[in-house]
Amino acid sequence: MKQIVLAIVCSFSLLGMSQSTDLTSQLYDTYENYKEISIGKRRIKRADIQPLINNYASNEKFKVATVGKSIGGKDLSLISIGSGKTNVFLWSQMHGDEPTATQAIFDILNFFNSPDFKVEKEAILANLTVHFLPMLNPDGAELFQRRNLLGVDINRDALRLQSPESRTLKRVRDSLNADFGFNLHDQSTYYNAERTEKPATISYLAPAYNYEKDINETRGNAMKIIVFMNDILQKYAPGQVGRYNDDFEPRAFGDNIQKWGTSTILIESGGYPEDIEKQEIRKLNYTSILSAIYTIAKKSYETISIEEYEKIPENDRKLFDLKITGVNYNLMGNNYTIDLGINQVEVDYPEHNTFWYSSRVLDQGDLSTYYGYETLDASEYTIQQAKAYPRTLNSLAEVKALNFKDLLQQGYGFVRMAKIPSSEINSPFPIHLIGPKYKMPELKLEPGINPTFFLEKEGKVEYAVINGFLVDLKTGTINVPNGMIYN
Repeated sequence: MKQIVLAIVCSFSLLGMSQSTDLTSQLYDTYENYKEISIGKRRIKRADIQPLINNYASNEKFKVATVGKSIGGKDLSLISIGSGKTNVFLWSQMHGDEPTATQAIFDILNFFNSPDFKVEKEAILANLTVHFLPMLNPDGAELFQRRNLLGVDINRDALRLQSPESRTLKRVRDSLNADFGFNLHDQSTYYNAERTEKPATISYLAPAYNYEKDINETRGNAMKIIVFMNDILQKYAPGQVGRYNDDFEPRAFGDNIQKWGTSTILIESGGYPEDIEKQEIRKLNYTSILSAIYTIAKKSYETISIEEYEKIPENDRKLFDLKITGVNYNLMGNNYTIDLGINQVEVDYPEHNTFWYSSRVLDQGDLSTYYGYETLDASEYTIQQAKAYPRTLNSLAEVKALNFKDLLQQGYGFVRMAKIPSSEINSPFPIHLIGPKYKMPELKLEPGINPTFFLEKEGKVEYAVINGFLVDLKTGTINVPNGMIYN
């Protein structure tokens, strides 16, 4: 008799999982119908989402409340929908420069506001009440920085609660007595799934609530949800999921919210090839989070084995934007073979709405255990120093009129100007601008320098590296967003 009952339970569980899988495919395939197009870049501010919040405040399906204010006086808003007894709480952008899930939250809200997926939404909203706090650190978002105006990392303020943003998060969690919590972040794009070349596009953690890393029902349920979400992502980003180290951090909100009785799922959005603004990762957030909400509503996660959680690869940090392997480099008359790891570092413009690049050699030597979003085997090439164009030009218009491919093929990486306009922060061309008195230094490769040089084979320049971006001179494409200015 027990075997019959167990078989029936398993059958219903498998049916629930199958329904969730079907929903996931539909969510992914129809995503563009719900994407909030007004916030399509990472540098979003409170003013960008305020009109969206206002729309939901006037929509009877939703309840919108101001639950606090930031140090700078910006509203902290909570958007809720549903009438179920189980409370699910999602908070995002605790760090101001981590906005991917904030965008996904508004995609999810658009989904709930649509007439589509009626049966699935009825199941969610009858069983759950879902609460969204989309931007916990609006002052940090204004400056596109991690910390708040006090200079505090909010995610290390769960004990002292010095910041008003921290006190708001604690108060909201306590008032909801949330059953499930989604702690939504971005991580470095240079994380990879351990011992693989694949980026950790999404990383998860069911935070520990004590130093012993015990697993009670609360934490176990978080692990089950993560296993479910990992299975989803393997379909769309195979091998690109990581798992954070679960050492207990007594000051962190995730660890404490787990301890306070909310099954807490940390989600970190990392990197994805050719997705600078993280829009594909945003889509993966939308799909996996909505699917997780559905499986919570249906309780189909309950039979998932937590042993599968430990099988998710751990996070590692061994990715570069550009990795050049085995290149020949002459130093003081001697030839050496080295690898180069180059990162294309973003620098914000003063208004923090967009950015430019100031790239760096991050490491060099034997990088055989590291990987690159882009990798070049340069074993047949020798590094050559970039030269300055022999003519001094008088205007940006003159520079713009140059044939940059011809210049690069001749080994020119710098153009001298009689006077560089003071309004220019960087070179708008795929070549560096230098002032009339700038003295060209000898190329010496070392970590920290701007990577600009040429790769020569049998006396012919075939590749250029300008400001950390690789240019294949055998083709007609030059993809260098900007050069540098040296006066």
